[in-house]
Amino acid sequence: MSERKTTKGTAAAAAPVIDVPRCLAVLAGKGKEAGLALTQEQLDQFGIYYEKLIETNARLNLTALTSPEDVAVKHFIDSLLAYDPQLMQPGTALIDVGTGAGFPGLPLKLYAPGLKVTLLDSLEKRLRFLDDVLAATHVKGIRLVHGRAEDGGRDPEHRGRYDIAVSRAVAKLSVLAEYCLPFVKRGGYFVALKGSRYEEEIAGAQHALAVLGGKLAAARPVHLPGLDDGRAVVVIRKVKDTPAAYPRKAGLPSKKPL
Repeated sequence: MSERKTTKGTAAAAAPVIDVPRCLAVLAGKGKEAGLALTQEQLDQFGIYYEKLIETNARLNLTALTSPEDVAVKHFIDSLLAYDPQLMQPGTALIDVGTGAGFPGLPLKLYAPGLKVTLLDSLEKRLRFLDDVLAATHVKGIRLVHGRAEDGGRDPEHRGRYDIAVSRAVAKLSVLAEYCLPFVKRGGYFVALKGSRYEEEIAGAQHALAVLGGKLAAARPVHLPGLDDGRAVVVIRKVKDTPAAYPRKAGLPSKKPL
């Protein structure tokens, strides 16, 4: 891995600048501010992840945030703020619903290798990108699944099979709950990374949680180094089985939230 700079010429001007040392310096420094201790091996893996992300983003729209500082803080560290050592023990089965470019599931796996992680996404191109990252970082104990959350939540192979479902998707909590809670076994947790309006979203999701078998366990405010935008990690405990009618067919949860 090395820093790459664009050179003169039309084609070269479109090439991305990949500054691995800068990304890792920010990740290590800002991560320490956030209480995250990263080993050199983990930093090396995050460096490969960053490099692959920027390379692939040039042809596949994975993220609008591409500077080394943004990737380190707003993708990697933001994902790791969901880590809870009490919930995420070695052997914990975790599914990232709508993983996109792998956030937050893959950073959590790199940080806590003992997790058994499944990354679910509806776009096969994203999963091919993630497969390339896994091969390059030599990460084991992680599975890639192609499909929509509404379909996966009805599949007996996945329904009620996970200790934790996580999501960093841009959707209201009431919608995310219908996507995620069906995957979680009774007594497990749905963990959502939310922005400054998390209290409003929690209030608006009470009916959905009651219907789907969830109950608010915690809303843990978190601080992303360098930002002050009122983020929180919302933790929902699965207290009863989700009724068979949920999740509804593809598209309905977002069009007609509970």
